Amino acid sequence: QVQLVESGGGLVQPGGSLRLSCAASGFTLDYYVIGWFRQAPGKEREGVSCISSSAGNTYYADSVKGRFTISRDNAKNTVYLQMNSLKPEDTAVYYCAASREIATMYPWEYDYWGQGTQVTVSS
Repeated sequence: QVQLVESGGGLVQPGGSLRLSCAASGFTLDYYVIGWFRQAPGKEREGVSCISSSAGNTYYADSVKGRFTISRDNAKNTVYLQMNSLKPEDTAVYYCAASREIATMYPWEYDYWGQGTQVTVSS
């Protein structure tokens, strides 16, 4: 059974850091583009970052560039999103997703989704 499970969310103060994990089971992440998305209440789901399957090329939304870092550990079948200098506007449910297509941050290009993890940035 194909499954993605996110973890690492929580409550953090502005300027703090969190590391999200996306663990896969039932398939090998090596062959997939993995994307991180987020959705705040009343807003559409938006792409945050993605990493390609082969070369490991990385892409970021302008709003997180320089603050977030995506990486993958194929041996652990896990992708990470390191989030630094967090801002209140980063508050959202964060999802990871897998795609066999080209690296993109359009959510409709992704086939498999995790259940999401809540990130709240507040003092």
